[in-house]
Amino acid sequence: MTDTIAFNRLADLLRDRGEPARYSGGKLRTRGICHGGDSPDTVAISRTTGGVAVFCHKCQGNTDFLVELGWTLADLFDTPLDRDRDRPADDTWIPCRDRGHKRVAQYVYRDENGAAVHGVTRCDHKCFAQWRPDNTAKSGRRWSLNDRDGNRLVRLVPFRLPELLKAKVEDQVVFICEGEKDVLACVKQGLAATCNAGGAGKWTAEHARHLEGMDVTVFADRDAPGRAHAEHVVETLTGLARSIYVVQAKTGKDAADHFAAGHGTFEFEQVWAPVPYPGDPAVDA
Repeated sequence: MTDTIAFNRLADLLRDRGEPARYSGGKLRTRGICHGGDSPDTVAISRTTGGVAVFCHKCQGNTDFLVELGWTLADLFDTPLDRDRDRPADDTWIPCRDRGHKRVAQYVYRDENGAAVHGVTRCDHKCFAQWRPDNTAKSGRRWSLNDRDGNRLVRLVPFRLPELLKAKVEDQVVFICEGEKDVLACVKQGLAATCNAGGAGKWTAEHARHLEGMDVTVFADRDAPGRAHAEHVVETLTGLARSIYVVQAKTGKDAADHFAAGHGTFEFEQVWAPVPYPGDPAVDA
């Protein structure tokens, strides 16, 4: 059976995004980007008459996978695609594209059940654009988290909330970083990590409540905004978390720099222990 148009389009999109994919059992298989890519080959992509079928064995469906790609169910069919005229054929469009910027990363914030709450895209010029899922839009998303009156339309949830809750059950230390790139750098080293959307100064008590009773390490960026952000995070967690420590990179500004320089997970510079683990000495800021 020859490849269908939709199948080719999806395979090309995965290739262009650098997603690993391989053929096995008559299907194209790729990792579950719908849940952080933590399960290789969990998504099965197969040809159908007039289109392509997608199924994630961890999510038991395809909705979140399609959201990650910026696709809707209409995209699974060869014809018609039924797109907006201005919508691109892939998921590279971001609001700053008219200035020649290109999307380089996308981060999806999920609720306790793994459903997408909102997302953040990052471009090659370090612009960050936030979006929310919207089934009434042909693109499947709206590029705003607020209504026209400025009222927020989605929940505030920490990045990788399902993984954060798993770490809580397993009594792991969780690292709070300033941005998603640093979180993923920590995750790559086997650490449990999270952050808020929007960078420094956007952490709230609503984020903090998910860390009740946990041991927390705040990874502060090595600059004035990073210090202020860390102090605010500590303030929201004091009286809530079991222990709180603040560390910085041994080399560079942040967690990504620290690990890129070849340092390990036990080589951080501890700068403050506002709520030491019972029995540990305090460290002044």
